[in-house]
Amino acid sequence: MEDDLKYEMRIPAGVNNRTMVEVIKKFDLEIKHTDEGPLLYGEKEKLEDARDYIVKALNDRIKELEGP
Repeated sequence: MEDDLKYEMRIPAGVNNRTMVEVIKKFDLEIKHTDEGPLLYGEKEKLEDARDYIVKALNDRIKELEGP
Protein backbone atom coordinates (compact mmCIF):
# COMPACT_ATOMS: atom_id res chain seq x y z
CA MET A 1 0.00 0.00 0.00
CA GLU A 2 2.59 2.52 -1.06
CA ASP A 3 -0.14 4.98 -2.09
CA ASP A 4 -1.04 5.51 1.57
CA LEU A 5 2.48 6.57 2.57
CA LYS A 6 3.03 10.16 3.62
CA TYR A 7 6.29 12.03 3.16
CA GLU A 8 7.85 15.21 4.48
CA MET A 9 9.53 17.98 2.50
CA ARG A 10 11.52 20.89 3.86
CA ILE A 11 10.31 24.32 2.79
CA PRO A 12 13.06 26.21 0.96
CA ALA A 13 14.21 29.61 2.20
CA GLY A 14 12.54 32.57 0.57
CA VAL A 15 9.06 31.11 0.15
CA ASN A 16 6.52 33.70 1.27
CA ASN A 17 3.36 33.03 3.27
CA ARG A 18 1.04 33.61 0.31
CA THR A 19 2.83 30.97 -1.76
CA MET A 20 2.72 28.52 1.16
CA VAL A 21 -1.05 28.97 1.55
CA GLU A 22 -1.52 28.44 -2.20
CA VAL A 23 0.62 25.28 -2.16
CA ILE A 24 -1.14 23.80 0.87
CA LYS A 25 -4.59 24.38 -0.61
CA LYS A 26 -3.80 23.53 -4.23
CA PHE A 27 -1.98 20.26 -3.50
CA ASP A 28 -3.96 19.22 -0.41
CA LEU A 29 -0.93 19.16 1.89
CA GLU A 30 -0.43 19.68 5.59
CA ILE A 31 2.22 21.71 7.37
CA LYS A 32 4.15 20.29 10.31
CA HIS A 33 6.13 22.44 12.69
CA THR A 34 9.39 20.92 13.91
CA ASP A 35 12.41 22.14 15.85
CA GLU A 36 14.27 22.41 12.53
CA GLY A 37 11.49 24.47 10.93
CA PRO A 38 8.23 23.86 9.07
CA LEU A 39 7.75 20.91 6.73
CA LEU A 40 5.17 20.09 4.09
CA TYR A 41 3.54 16.72 4.69
CA GLY A 42 1.60 14.61 2.19
CA GLU A 43 1.69 12.11 -0.65
CA LYS A 44 4.89 11.87 -2.66
CA GLU A 45 3.36 12.94 -6.00
CA LYS A 46 1.66 15.95 -4.43
CA LEU A 47 4.90 17.00 -2.76
CA GLU A 48 6.74 16.74 -6.09
CA ASP A 49 4.08 18.92 -7.74
CA ALA A 50 4.32 21.40 -4.86
CA ARG A 51 8.12 21.49 -5.22
CA ASP A 52 7.79 22.36 -8.92
CA TYR A 53 5.22 25.06 -8.09
CA ILE A 54 7.48 26.56 -5.41
CA VAL A 55 10.54 26.57 -7.70
CA LYS A 56 8.53 28.32 -10.42
CA ALA A 57 7.23 30.92 -7.92
CA LEU A 58 10.77 31.60 -6.66
CA ASN A 59 12.13 31.92 -10.20
CA ASP A 60 9.31 34.32 -11.14
CA ARG A 61 10.10 36.44 -8.08
CA ILE A 62 13.81 36.53 -8.96
CA LYS A 63 12.94 37.73 -12.47
CA GLU A 64 10.75 40.48 -10.99
CA LEU A 65 13.60 41.66 -8.78
CA GLU A 66 16.08 41.69 -11.66
CA GLY A 67 13.97 44.30 -13.42
CA PRO A 68 13.65 44.96 -17.14
